[in-house]
Amino acid sequence: MPDAFIVSARRTPGGRRNGRLADIHPADLGATVIDAILAETGVDPAAIDDVIIGCVSQVGEQTFALGRNVVLASSLPESVPAVTIDRQCGSSQQALHFAAQAVMSGTQDLVIAGGVESMSRVHMGSPVTLAAQAGMGSGPFAPSIQKRFGVESFSQFTGAQMIADKYGFDRAALDQFALDSHRKAVAARDAGAFKAEIVPVTTTEADGSRHVHDHDEGVRADASLESIGTVKLLSPNGTLSAASASQICDGASGVLVASEQAVKQHGLTPLARIHNLTVTAGDPVIMLEEPIPATRRALQRAGLSLDDIDLFEVNEAFASIPMAWLKALGADTTKLNVNGGAIALGHPLGATGTKLMATLVHALHARGGRYGLQTMCEGGGIANVTIVERV
Repeated sequence: MPDAFIVSARRTPGGRRNGRLADIHPADLGATVIDAILAETGVDPAAIDDVIIGCVSQVGEQTFALGRNVVLASSLPESVPAVTIDRQCGSSQQALHFAAQAVMSGTQDLVIAGGVESMSRVHMGSPVTLAAQAGMGSGPFAPSIQKRFGVESFSQFTGAQMIADKYGFDRAALDQFALDSHRKAVAARDAGAFKAEIVPVTTTEADGSRHVHDHDEGVRADASLESIGTVKLLSPNGTLSAASASQICDGASGVLVASEQAVKQHGLTPLARIHNLTVTAGDPVIMLEEPIPATRRALQRAGLSLDDIDLFEVNEAFASIPMAWLKALGADTTKLNVNGGAIALGHPLGATGTKLMATLVHALHARGGRYGLQTMCEGGGIANVTIVERV
């Protein structure tokens, strides 16, 4: 089967809710990343075969074919097509899978995969809220689904706490993981680890002044166990708090996937080769535990062991998710989210998949690693796993 290569991987810095990126339209946010990818690679914009954009809350400014609007807002010609997909938090990771599959099938040579989510402008859960306001029956969960699983609705918050309880994580352990995420992110930021992946975004302040936003806004250098411990729990009898959960975040990200022929034709320098693409699904109630069996399957299909993998990116939707993943698989903690995770850096939902991939491939190069594995828990009990090999 033909190879698929990642030749560029970029992301905006994370913007806090109502922070530096809140005034930027989602289409413009996505276009910023696409333009940076084109500038970095020097590829003729007209040579791009397709653009695949992930987004979770596809209402308001993020509706009406957001992917196409990202293209129209960018420097790509109008002849470049686009599509928008939703696999919940794994949307842009799945966009990468679709792009790689198109290249590996030989049907396309240059595909941009990415994601956009402005959580300040289009609030998390907006589609469900609007459906309820419109009086649309039981919402997304049909009575047949409710009867089958014995619930009225599925909740990621409930799932995350169920996982914490199942694996025996108390608040102290969860808070410590959150603190470690901030500490790793601070160290990475101060060492310039994100410079190769971040696309600075110029914003206009209320007084008309211009500001270059070039760092993840949610990272807290002053975080401590004491401050994290004061944050209210998400449920009265639970152990998770907002401080041990991912931050609401505005952002966009993207990768350019190329065939071997395109690499040669356009004089591109690959960052990584796609080694394995896996997606699995399981229990929609506990929901967020699926990265564990998905990782086992991906490694088996790739003919690799955990020891062969140099770096892991496991999305920190909640601290209990990567902690359970580590415990269940017996993985090396020192290889996990080495530059911090979503607890410190933010989780811009549909953009997080290729955001993590940008961090992973650049970290592999910085550390001289060979294989990297990325996985994401997703609504509905689904998980994507991507294994890449540094080139």
